[in-house]
Amino acid sequence: MAKKVLILDDDADILQICAIVLKKKGFDVSTLNNSTNVQEHVRKYQPDVILMDNWIPGPGGIEATRQLKSEADLQSIPVIFFSANSNVTQLAREAQADYFLQKPFDITELEAIVQMAVSQPVA
Repeated sequence: MAKKVLILDDDADILQICAIVLKKKGFDVSTLNNSTNVQEHVRKYQPDVILMDNWIPGPGGIEATRQLKSEADLQSIPVIFFSANSNVTQLAREAQADYFLQKPFDITELEAIVQMAVSQPVA
């Protein structure tokens, strides 16, 4: 069964590119353009990994990631925080994300970090 990836970003081009790339790698991909009711969407889709944009409408990437990490049934799902902000490392830490990816990113970087996230369980 294909691993599931949920991508949250308000940029339609990023969503489309990421979805195409990850589907070609055999992932089942779902996308959202806002972070409103993120827990509900995650529970419904049951992703193996989440890509979370920093500047996404709704509570925003940091708060949405914190919400996920505060839920016992969701906190073990790896979150890759991605942003064009120069301090993406600090933002990811603040959000309690498991990984980070600096935008713009190379396609091979995206593939590698998603593969790493689905291969290594979060403690």
